[in-house]
Amino acid sequence: FPSHDMHSEIKSKMKKGLQILSETDHWIALNKPAGLLSVPDREGKEESLKSQLQQRFGKIWPVHRLDRDTSGVILFAKNEEAHRNFSMQFEQRGVQKRYGGLVIGKPYPLEGNITSPIKEHHAIVGKMVTHRNGKPSQTNYMVAEQFAPYSWVLFEPVTGRTHQIRVHMQSIGFPLVCDNLYGDGQPLYLSRLKPGYKISKHEEEERPLLNRLALHAMELVFTDENGKQISIQADLPKELQVTLLQLQKYTRQTTPRFR
Repeated sequence: FPSHDMHSEIKSKMKKGLQILSETDHWIALNKPAGLLSVPDREGKEESLKSQLQQRFGKIWPVHRLDRDTSGVILFAKNEEAHRNFSMQFEQRGVQKRYGGLVIGKPYPLEGNITSPIKEHHAIVGKMVTHRNGKPSQTNYMVAEQFAPYSWVLFEPVTGRTHQIRVHMQSIGFPLVCDNLYGDGQPLYLSRLKPGYKISKHEEEERPLLNRLALHAMELVFTDENGKQISIQADLPKELQVTLLQLQKYTRQTTPRFR
């Protein structure tokens, strides 16, 4: 597992608002911001990363998806052959996906795997649940740092079910911070961490440290058209970096930090 303070070897560059991590004639890997759809929804009215790429490249093939509120590495194919290659790798579980996320509570054991099957919620559209009749699902996790009420956890989802990490962590009692579908959805404020916190005289109300889903796709490892293994990494977005720094500063760490 990469640690959360790892510096990516591939530096993000901005082109027409797209955070491009790496690009060839056959594929493009980007750092998707939180709040942006990976691909258009059913209505197709809202902007997505795919629609932005189509404006630049014309035809583009999504290989996989990230939840709207998840940031990080996402891969698109530029031609049908590359799309077939990547789709086969994902289907055969030949792609490694590594995520980092902040959860509420302190998971125990510190390392483990969650194998509860996942299916669609019987009544709520767009929500998933663990259920014995669901699709086989597996998420490996490791607690990298523990703070007073939170834990920074590294994930390797073996399967790729919708909302998999979020559903699995909720199922064992440790939902992700700011998850409004599987957790309490509450923003994280510095006043909850810093003793004697006082709001700035220039502000009428406290701004949250974090008010987006605390989940980031940190690394994607796949094989390109020449059989070469490619590793694409995306640094944590600023709001997650700042949150972790404040947690390290103001809350008691209850376990040694993994590196």
